[in-house]
Amino acid sequence: MRLKTVTIKNFRCYREEINIDFSDLTTFVGRNDIGKSTVLEALEIFFNNSIVSIEQSDAHVHSGIEKVEITCEFTDFPDSLTLDAGAETSLAEEFLLTDTGTLKLRKIYDCGNKKPSLEIFVLANHPSVPGFQNLLELKEKDLQAKVRELKLDVSLKGNPRMRKAIWAAGGNLQLVETAIPVSKAKEDAKRIWDQIESYLPMFALFQSDRSSKDSDDEVQSPMKVAVAAALAEVQADIARIQQRVQEKAEEIAQNTHEALKTIDPGLASELSPEFTPPTAAKWLGLFSIGLNTDSGIPLNKRGSGIRRLVLVSFFKAEAERRLKTSNRRSIIYAIEEPETAQHPNNQRILIESFKSLASEAGCQVVLTTHSPGFAAELPNDSIRFIFRDSATGKPVIQAGVDVFGAVAETLGVTPDSRVKVLLCLEGPTDVSAFKALSKALHAEDNSLPNLENDGRVAFIVLGGGNLKHWVDEHYLRGLSRKEVHIYDGDVASYAASVATINARGDGSWAVQTIKHEIESYLHSDAINEAFNVIVEVTDHPVDDKATPKRFAEAYSAAQNYDGVMKDGSAKIRLAERAFPLMTAARIHARDPEGEVVGWMRRIRDMIQ
Repeated sequence: MRLKTVTIKNFRCYREEINIDFSDLTTFVGRNDIGKSTVLEALEIFFNNSIVSIEQSDAHVHSGIEKVEITCEFTDFPDSLTLDAGAETSLAEEFLLTDTGTLKLRKIYDCGNKKPSLEIFVLANHPSVPGFQNLLELKEKDLQAKVRELKLDVSLKGNPRMRKAIWAAGGNLQLVETAIPVSKAKEDAKRIWDQIESYLPMFALFQSDRSSKDSDDEVQSPMKVAVAAALAEVQADIARIQQRVQEKAEEIAQNTHEALKTIDPGLASELSPEFTPPTAAKWLGLFSIGLNTDSGIPLNKRGSGIRRLVLVSFFKAEAERRLKTSNRRSIIYAIEEPETAQHPNNQRILIESFKSLASEAGCQVVLTTHSPGFAAELPNDSIRFIFRDSATGKPVIQAGVDVFGAVAETLGVTPDSRVKVLLCLEGPTDVSAFKALSKALHAEDNSLPNLENDGRVAFIVLGGGNLKHWVDEHYLRGLSRKEVHIYDGDVASYAASVATINARGDGSWAVQTIKHEIESYLHSDAINEAFNVIVEVTDHPVDDKATPKRFAEAYSAAQNYDGVMKDGSAKIRLAERAFPLMTAARIHARDPEGEVVGWMRRIRDMIQ
């Protein structure tokens, strides 16, 4: 299941209902104490209620309302649900989807109690006609009675089948959005919720200010997620174990019940065996895992920066593992202020890891930051800017192509005094590519800049689809630096942006690549050396397949992946492992006209 939206109402600073869209990578940016962490903690409460649990004080202090509402909307839910043996159905057949075909779940916490109570609802377009609106709560015998009453020709076995026939006989069911209780419901409404709950994404929250405890540390969370991921893969085995235990337990309970009848028939008539299987949380609690460093020091006793770097390894390992396996449960990783306690180089590693993980199927990543520099390295469409409305004082969440302009204006972007030129590229993989290409050419001609460590050049990631807005709005004007814009040649509309920049008259310069995209400048030997696969690198797509696509197919086949990795993942792998293997000789072989050398010379002349 994939998280599409979250709606929060009366939770801490969010008094009025606020709706937030989520993508594969979502980044909340804003000042301190503006409500970024509140969104992540609301999700933690919704999915786990563990690291952060709902408290009596979580209801908005001035609203006078004691109930907190957290609503999550999902796509990519299971096509079918099995309630009992032979009783298969779907959310659509049970009228448990919205009018747009999504699954929307609302959890309401009553904070009027010292220990807040919980009710769970499915918000769905559901029949409202009297007699047809509450079929999910009817027992089998009640459904059978209704079938007989309507004289329907349908088997009296299988509740889903009977409900479907009854609804079909109802004519215009007058579907309206209805809050259907499932947590305290009975019969199939409860069974359906049990099924839905088992498919909900695993949610892992890594907080920036969590205290370092042996028993509860941010390092332990990924290990717990690793256990949860392992349990998710053996659900079939767990189900068989639970079924076998249930059968034996009910057999013993039934024998006890029969024996009780011979002793006290009256008491026996009031008792019946009922089996309650362990929840996923209880299974998870049975296992734990720890990590020690080579020096024997427990990892949770190391510095916060080291502990956070463990997350990078976990993310990378998890992304690779998920490529090779199919898993019915998706994962949401939520990380607060990942730049905390990290060297700038490590920050870049973290960013690339997050983007790589978010590009994999079944993974979503949610970040928070108050650093505009960190945010600038992320895709524009991932940014959710949180600020307070100047008139009402209420928190507002803004998304869209112009959002980084608001981020820069509110939080400020302070240039390094050493920076002479801003090198503006479409995406983060372009940054990695340019660093590698410049390093190789610098080794041959040290008059050319090595962009990997030259403090006179700062990279700005514009984000392909939003590039025009950066150019038109001239967001970087306030930095008073010359700009170099180099865009891929595969988008004809970029020509207008190039012309706009070159017409500024402030010493800035822009150009499009002659070849299709930056990956078209790779040498096939570098790819083969990095991945042991043969890929033909061409200047332009062949059969509508550019270099990243051709590499993705070859690499996925070599690794026996289930399917083909996305182009975004392919670009990341080429940037991380193939571009660093480019030498000056390989660059000249792929670029005999000297286009890349020309870029570096132009940058050199601008920074001198």
